[in-house]
Amino acid sequence: MKYFTALFTLLIILGCSPKTPQEMPSPAPRQDIPEVRLAKEEASRLSQLALECIGREYPNKLGQVLGDSSYLGQPSELHPAFYGCFDWHSAVHGHWSLVRILKTFPDIPRAEEIRNKISRNLTPEHIEKEVAFFDDEHNKNYERTYGWAWVLKLAEELNGWDDPQGRQWREALRPLENLVVQKFIEFLPKLTYPIRVGEHTNTAFALTFAWDYAVAVEKWELKQLVEFRARDFYYKDKGCPVSWEPSGFDFLSPCLEEADIMSRILSREEFQNWFTGFLPNWKVLQPAEVSDRTDGKLVHLDGLNFSRAWVLYSIAPKLPGQKEELTYLAAQHMAKSLPQITSGDYAGEHWLATFALYALSSKEKLEKS
Repeated sequence: MKYFTALFTLLIILGCSPKTPQEMPSPAPRQDIPEVRLAKEEASRLSQLALECIGREYPNKLGQVLGDSSYLGQPSELHPAFYGCFDWHSAVHGHWSLVRILKTFPDIPRAEEIRNKISRNLTPEHIEKEVAFFDDEHNKNYERTYGWAWVLKLAEELNGWDDPQGRQWREALRPLENLVVQKFIEFLPKLTYPIRVGEHTNTAFALTFAWDYAVAVEKWELKQLVEFRARDFYYKDKGCPVSWEPSGFDFLSPCLEEADIMSRILSREEFQNWFTGFLPNWKVLQPAEVSDRTDGKLVHLDGLNFSRAWVLYSIAPKLPGQKEELTYLAAQHMAKSLPQITSGDYAGEHWLATFALYALSSKEKLEKS
C-alpha cells in the first residue's frame, strides 16, 4: 500500500512540474490579422489619451522620499512640467507621444491644443524646478532608470525637429536632459549586476533608450559606456528562459529587452550568432492575456504585448531568415491589445497610448528599412 501511495504522489508531482522550453506547445497555426498602421485616425485616437492625461493632476502617485514636512506639496508644485498622467514617468512619455504625433501629422485634430499644453509645461522655469527636485539629497535616484530613459527619448524626439515651438521645447528641456545623462554616466559603472525584471527598473530597456539618444545627439561618452555595460552584462548569456514569461505584472519582456539592446551594439553577424544561443525558443511566445483592465498592475500585460511587438519589429531586420515569423508574432501581440487601449479605465489609459505608439513607430521604421 505504501508503494502505491508513493507512486501516486510521484505521478502528481511530475504532472504538476513546470514545463521545460522543449515541452512548451508549438505556436498556434497562423490566422489573418488586421493590418494596423500609424495612420492619422489611429494617431488621433492615441493623441487624445495622452492629451487628456498630461494636464490631469489627480489621481497621482508621487513616489518621492520625504526629507521633512516641507517636501509635501501638490504634484503641480513639485513637478510643474511633468505632474500629470498619474506618475512622473508617464507624464514624460505622454509628452513624447504628443511630440511624435505632431511631427508625423502636423495637421492632426486638436493640434493647436496639443501645442498649447506642451508649451505651458515645457518652460525653462518649470524644467529648472524639475532639476532642483533631482538635485535633492533624498531624491537623487528618483525615477532611476525608467523615467531617466524617457527623458532621453523625449529629448531625442525633439532633437533636430525643424519647428519653432519644437526648438523652444528642446532648449527648455536641455538642463534636465543633461542632468539625466550625467546620472547615467555616474550610475552605470556602479551597477555590478543588471536588473532583469519585467517592470520599470529593467536595465536593458534603459540601455536601449540611452543608446538611441546617444547616437541621435552624438553623446559619444554615453554611447561607449552603454556598449561596454551591455557587453559586460549580456554577451555571455545563453538560453534565456522565455517560457517563464510573462510574470503577472510584466510590461517589459526580460528576454526580448536584452535582445533589443544587443541588436544595436553588435554587428548583424555577431547578433545572429548571439541570438541563436540566447533565445532559440522564441517561437513559444504568445500574446499575454489581461484578466482585469481596471487593475493598474494586471493591465501591465497590455503594455507587455506592445513592448514585445516593438522589440520584434526592431530585431527582425537583423534576422532575415526569421523576419517574416518575427513580424507576424509582433502583429499578433499588437492585435491582442490595440483595440483595448480605450478601455474606459484610467489604470491603462494614462500610459498605454505611448506603448502602442512606440510599437507602431517601430513597425513603420521596419517597413521603411
